[in-house]
Amino acid sequence: MSTNPKTEASDRPSNAQKDPDDWTTGDEKMTGAQASYLKTLSEEAGEPFDDGLTKAEASKRIDALQEKTGRGKRS
Repeated sequence: MSTNPKTEASDRPSNAQKDPDDWTTGDEKMTGAQASYLKTLSEEAGEPFDDGLTKAEASKRIDALQEKTGRGKRS
């Protein structure tokens, strides 16, 4: 019986769990979705929005602002 790679994938970390510093495209300009969400989070947190962040920097900033605002947290 062969194994299904989709069910076996749980043994490997997903990209969402991978450290942004290890992303191969982390030094590229942040995506439009990241910019939009980061702008919303920045406004809610009363923090300045920086539109010049890389994908990795934006991901870290989103994490920090989610922590500050309580957004994106599962109960």
